[in-house]
Amino acid sequence: MINKESTETEGVGLVPITMETEMTSKVVLPQICDVPYSDESIDSTYRKISWRLIPFIFLCYVMSFLDRINIGYAQLQMKHDLGLSDAAYGLGAGIFFVGYLMFEVPSNLLLQKIGARKTLFRIMFLWGITSVCTMFVTNHFQFFIVRFLLGIFEAGFFPGVILYLTYWYPGRRRSQILALFMTGIVVAGLIAGPVSVGIMEAFNDVYGLRGWQWLFVLEGLPSTLLGIVALVYLTDRPSDARWLSPTQRAIVAHEVENELRDVETGRTTKSTEVFRDFRVYFFALSLFAAVCGGYAITFWLPLMIKGFGVTEPTQIGLYSMIPYALTGVVMVLWSRHSDRVMERRWHFALAAFAAAAGFILIPLSKDSFPLAMGALSLASAASISALPVFWAMPTAYLSGKAAASGIAFINALATLGGVLSPWLIGTIKTMTGSQDNALYAIAAVLVLGGVTVLVSVRAREAAH
Repeated sequence: MINKESTETEGVGLVPITMETEMTSKVVLPQICDVPYSDESIDSTYRKISWRLIPFIFLCYVMSFLDRINIGYAQLQMKHDLGLSDAAYGLGAGIFFVGYLMFEVPSNLLLQKIGARKTLFRIMFLWGITSVCTMFVTNHFQFFIVRFLLGIFEAGFFPGVILYLTYWYPGRRRSQILALFMTGIVVAGLIAGPVSVGIMEAFNDVYGLRGWQWLFVLEGLPSTLLGIVALVYLTDRPSDARWLSPTQRAIVAHEVENELRDVETGRTTKSTEVFRDFRVYFFALSLFAAVCGGYAITFWLPLMIKGFGVTEPTQIGLYSMIPYALTGVVMVLWSRHSDRVMERRWHFALAAFAAAAGFILIPLSKDSFPLAMGALSLASAASISALPVFWAMPTAYLSGKAAASGIAFINALATLGGVLSPWLIGTIKTMTGSQDNALYAIAAVLVLGGVTVLVSVRAREAAH
């Protein structure tokens, strides 16, 4: 219902309108008339949104990734205590993604229905508790079960945040924002080594518990607390954000709706269309390649560094910071450049090709520690830097309910790379005593992923 009274805010003609949203009953927002908002007011609005949302969800992602990858450091003690082979460890690390795959789409559809606050509370609280429960495993079977449950409970966090950010940011701002969010991977990687090894050494045999058991307790509990905070801190939709002025809420609505109109042609909008859209499967294949590369580094980084001749756990933890430090810098700069030139396809493909080169160089340079660390850092920086650039493409292509199901579906299929690469490395290493052939295979998958994006995604569709 349109009210005839009008107001002027920041020099912009506004007409208050009453609208209903999915998450609230009625919300009054100013509607834009003929006078556009200034660039300064738009930028100011998005700075305010970013300072409100990004630091918190960044911290949540740090804990998410830390609880996911700390197994790589725990296994330095855990493998011996439980009698795990490299193949069994690789399977346990990867089985996380089986549970993750099964529940991603339902979780994202639920987020669209009940909102981010309740969804992230459920996810973080349950995954934190499950991570803590890892301390109780005593054999292979229990290890596999708890990793599977961790995947189930963490399912939906990453695609849920991706979907959540599409409510707030138009496509032209999305790659940089996703890069800032995804630097949580980098920070988790930077602190995982020294913090995890430090906990295992400092708390080993305290109250009769091994260091790896304390690791899961002390790194799992913060996630449960952050879940509770999410319930009271986050805002489900821009229209619900009382910390924004009415004009700022209207700016967000204007920016997002303008983008929807600009790219509406050819968009997939219905959730049922997602599963019949061949391009969604091409997106998933491309992301699968980057995920293979990223998780090969994530789960095997400590043992790769150990294979370069470093034997002390403390030194392994410190050296593991080098690839992640480089990754953080490259990811932000690469995403910023992608947003500036409004190009996604080649930014993803070149990152995938560079990551492939890194994986090929790791076995060829392992006799030289500096060269091996350089190759490892290249593989890490390039494969992980491809991720925020990638997500700017499907979020521009999908909208409405298709975005909720499509983002989760793409991510779910791609996370099979998180099953494949850890298992492949562990199995080949157990069979041959070397992981070299597995790294070459991962390089080939990365090349395939880069080529797939170039062939299947139109340049115009990726320029948002």
